[in-house]
Amino acid sequence: MSHSMPRRLPLLLSMLFLPASLALAQSHEDARLISATQVLTDLHAQPDQNIPTWLLDRAYGVAVIPDVIKGAFMFGGRHGSGVMVARDTAGRFSNPVFMSLTGGSWGLQLGAEAADIVLIFATRKSVEDFARGDFTLGVSGSVAAGPIGRSGEAEAGLKVEIYSYSRARGLFAGVALDGTALVFDRKANRNFYGHDVTTDDIFLGTVTTNSESARRFIAAIAAGMSPATAAGAQTTTPPVATPAPTATPAPTATPAPAPAAGAQSFPLADPKPGSEPH
Repeated sequence: MSHSMPRRLPLLLSMLFLPASLALAQSHEDARLISATQVLTDLHAQPDQNIPTWLLDRAYGVAVIPDVIKGAFMFGGRHGSGVMVARDTAGRFSNPVFMSLTGGSWGLQLGAEAADIVLIFATRKSVEDFARGDFTLGVSGSVAAGPIGRSGEAEAGLKVEIYSYSRARGLFAGVALDGTALVFDRKANRNFYGHDVTTDDIFLGTVTTNSESARRFIAAIAAGMSPATAAGAQTTTPPVATPAPTATPAPTATPAPAPAAGAQSFPLADPKPGSEPH
């Protein structure tokens, strides 16, 4: 017994510290979610320097990349780690996908070393193209500086798939990010969900999470939407069908389901996603 103990000690130690190492790994992803949530919370505190409500209402996906660092003076490369969620056909947000932003050559405000980036995916196609991988803004999908505050269709432009924003030194503005790559962070997603996953696994709900950090991130996005849209976007369970009441039940009749409170059809019936409703 005493001779076998030394041989078993490494195994026992690995079993002892494995849960702690997994918790530590996930805490890095939770920290990323918390940082992204703070970016959105700060923006909502400045109504005149925020993403228009009508644009968030129509968003098919939202990505937040805090603290994107520039690699060289003014026109060097950029890199940052962020998180993205997408909406299903019922309007509900998915679990988070961890991703990174790399490359590009946009300038920052004078003296700024880093910026928070927010991307609004205005079409279903742009989300699907990202899910396929090798996604480059301006190449895989058209990108344009997003409108601010109460800006409408005239400033937003048409046929734009992704609107991009930058915040540095407290200033928030639309920014052009042509040539910037968005990359699925395989390691971060594996750490968060506990095994290898794909973008489709997450967007389609094959894998799920009870992370409070993820819930708060989605709530921060919904805080910038109109109340009716926000209620449906945060729904995490399918609507429950409620039979219509009848005075005389008919055995062959199939009751029509009624949508749950707050639920709505998505996407909106609009031929021009990203433009202001009239």
